[in-house]
Amino acid sequence: MSASTLDPQNVVAPVPSPCINVCRMDKASGWCEGCLRTLDEIRGWSKYDDETKRAVWDTLEARHRQWMALNKQAST
Repeated sequence: MSASTLDPQNVVAPVPSPCINVCRMDKASGWCEGCLRTLDEIRGWSKYDDETKRAVWDTLEARHRQWMALNKQAST
């Protein structure tokens, strides 16, 4: 099948990186302060298949809630 015959509605876009170019690792959590990934997740990202990348994305929402709660406690 050539690219010209592909149905654009059936083409799945690549999973984007969560990186926001704020690259500092938090010692307490082990997460990047920008994207909330671990060093292993950052290092492996380019080798991950889309399913694994989506699994990482799925964990980021929960990590974000934890991160916000930890930072709220630290500021009070």
